[in-house]
Amino acid sequence: MGSSSNTNTSGGASDKEEKKKEDKIKGKDSSGPSFKENERVLAYHGPLLYEAKVQRIENHEDEWRYFVHYLGWNKNWDEWVANDRLLELTEENVRKQQELDKNQVVDKTMKSGRSTQHKPKVSNADAKADKDDTKSLISVKGKKRKSQLGTEDKEKRSSHSLLVLQFPLPLKKQLVDDWEFVTQMGKLVKLPRSPTVDDILKKYLEHRAKKDGKINDSYAEILKGLRCYFDKALPAMLLYKKERDQYAEEVKGDVSPSTVYGAEHLLRLFVKLPELLASVNMEEDALNKLQLKLLDVLKFLQKNQITFFTSAYDGSCKDAADS
Repeated sequence: MGSSSNTNTSGGASDKEEKKKEDKIKGKDSSGPSFKENERVLAYHGPLLYEAKVQRIENHEDEWRYFVHYLGWNKNWDEWVANDRLLELTEENVRKQQELDKNQVVDKTMKSGRSTQHKPKVSNADAKADKDDTKSLISVKGKKRKSQLGTEDKEKRSSHSLLVLQFPLPLKKQLVDDWEFVTQMGKLVKLPRSPTVDDILKKYLEHRAKKDGKINDSYAEILKGLRCYFDKALPAMLLYKKERDQYAEEVKGDVSPSTVYGAEHLLRLFVKLPELLASVNMEEDALNKLQLKLLDVLKFLQKNQITFFTSAYDGSCKDAADS
C-alpha cells in the first residue's frame, strides 16, 4: 500500500489501534476472533486460570464469544466466555496460572508441591484427623486400602474424576461475584454471618425431614461430616489472602468457623470437595450416592440463594493492595 498524503493519517491509525485494543478488552473485535476453534488456551474461572480448549466460536452483537471445555473437567463445566476471560497458552501465562494457584493456598504444608490437579500434602496427624472425620461424612464403607501404590493412586484419581459436582449457573455466578468483591474490590463479608453455616445445615436437615417424613440418618451423617470438613478446610484452603486477618479476629479459642461464617464460604467448600475426597477409597456406587446427596444440598442453597447469601460486602480489608 502507498502512503497517504493526509496529515491526520498517523493520528487516525493510532486512534483505530486504541479502539481495537479497547474492543478486544471488552470482547469486541470486528476484525475477527482472537482465538481459533480447537485452540488450547488458559481460561479464568473465578480467581484461577485453567487450561481449556476452544470448541466453538460465535459473534453475538459484535462480541466474540468462545465455548470452552476445561481440560480434565466434566463437560458440565463447559461454558461460553468472552475475550476478557481467555489468555494465550504461553510460558508467561502458565507462570501466572501457577502463581495464582500458589496464592490460593494458605497452609504451608499444602503449598509445597500442590497444583490445581493434585491433592494437597498434609502431615500424618492431619491425615489421621481427616480420616476420622471422613467416617462421619460417608455412611457406606469404602473398600480396603490396597498396598500397591499404583493401584492406590488409580483409585484416588477415579474418586476425583467421579465426584464432580454440577454447580447450578446462579451459584457459579455467586462464586465469581464473591471472588470479585474480595480480591478486586477489597470488600469482605461482614462477620458473624446470619444464617451461619451451622444454621444452614440444620435448616437443610429440617427440609429433608419434612420432605421424607422422617429424619434421614444418612443425610444427618453427611451434614455432620460437611460441618467437620468446613471447620478444618476454612483456614487451610477456603480463605482469600485478604480475609486472613479477619479470620484471626473472629475465630478465637474454641469458636468453630461454622458458627461464624455463612453461605459464601460454604459454597467455596463445595468447589474443593472433589479434591478433599480424592484420597477416600469408596465403592463407585457409594460415591454416586454421596454425589447425589451433595447435589441436593447445592440445590437447597440455590433455592434459598436470596435468603442465605449476602447482597453487600461491607467489611474492609486492612491491606487493600494485597490480593
